[in-house]
Amino acid sequence: MKSIDRYMARLIAVPLFSTLLIAVMLFVLDRMLGLFNFVATQGGPISVVWRMLANLLPEYLGLGIPIGLMLGILLAFRRLSTSSELDVLRGVGMSYNRLLRVPYMYTIALALLNLAIVGYVQPIARYYYEGLRFELRTGALGASIKVGEFTNLGQRMTLRIEESKDKGRELSGIFVHASSQNGDWLGVTAEKGKFLATDDPNVITFRLANGTLVHNKPEFKTPRVLTFTSHDLPINLPKFESFRTRGGRNLEYTLPELAKQGQRGATLEQRDGSRSEFHFRLAEVATMFLLPLLALALGVPPKRSSSALGVFLSIVMIVTYHKVNQYAADVGELGRIDPIIALWVPFTIFAGLILWMYYTIAYVPGGQPIGALERVFSKTFKAITKRIPGFRPKSHGGKTA
Repeated sequence: MKSIDRYMARLIAVPLFSTLLIAVMLFVLDRMLGLFNFVATQGGPISVVWRMLANLLPEYLGLGIPIGLMLGILLAFRRLSTSSELDVLRGVGMSYNRLLRVPYMYTIALALLNLAIVGYVQPIARYYYEGLRFELRTGALGASIKVGEFTNLGQRMTLRIEESKDKGRELSGIFVHASSQNGDWLGVTAEKGKFLATDDPNVITFRLANGTLVHNKPEFKTPRVLTFTSHDLPINLPKFESFRTRGGRNLEYTLPELAKQGQRGATLEQRDGSRSEFHFRLAEVATMFLLPLLALALGVPPKRSSSALGVFLSIVMIVTYHKVNQYAADVGELGRIDPIIALWVPFTIFAGLILWMYYTIAYVPGGQPIGALERVFSKTFKAITKRIPGFRPKSHGGKTA
């Protein structure tokens, strides 16, 4: 790589990876609170939250990589422009096409990475995430016994704990009620207790101390009552249904599986849904090859302007296009429009807009694709600031601007 290429690579790397890291962290923080509430409500262990977030990371990376690539290239060209380095490079005969060499190196590498993520890693991670949600709802993850509340262990046993110490190793104020299909029932109260593992993974022992046991059967005239200093109560763990196999949703299919399902699906609805998801993922990855052109067109502000309108507009455009793609995928899944038309027509329009913007700034003398928006933005900003109490415009040479 030449020195200018190494320089461009450094300019792009810092904002690219910083933006990617910040975007992923924001996605994680936004989801983390909801997951903590969900896990706490279901009574599951808190450690499962980190496993669920880990399975959501591929989805967040699939969204964050295009945004990071866009802002990394845009901020690099913006810095070159505002520091007049871009004018120097252009003055020595460096064209915009030449300056895009390094940005497209980043684009190719990140597009291949994103294709692997959305095509293979994300579907499997999504399936594991749904599996964790299922296990939390059914209690298969070992739902915790809430202190001071009645907890059902299966259909025929109820347990209540008054106090828990040492992370559940020391329990006190215990009440247990169990019944059988024959009409027998057992009631136990005890001062203390603790759970012990057994050789059978489906059975645990609840060792109780200093309590009273009441046992009743239909043939008993009166229930039998006894007191004990130590009593082992076997508890059969409830059996849980198995989670479904992968592929219950199109989000859980890899790209080859979607392509196969789109041709050989059992029903027309399944074929349309698989084809729609397949083309949605490909369109999202293909859009990344347009981002360097869009970043350059929006990253170079008009002369004598330091407005950050291009940064704001770039985020709006990429998010809006993503939402349009999601809507088009939903319409294609319903079978109202062929998925190829629903997804690739918006891509063609978006690509045409970006190519026009790049042609304007690269080949039209003095061309600025967002020049009109810059002027409107500047006039609007000045009109607003004039009405802000206490605001004074900047002075230049002793005179107000």
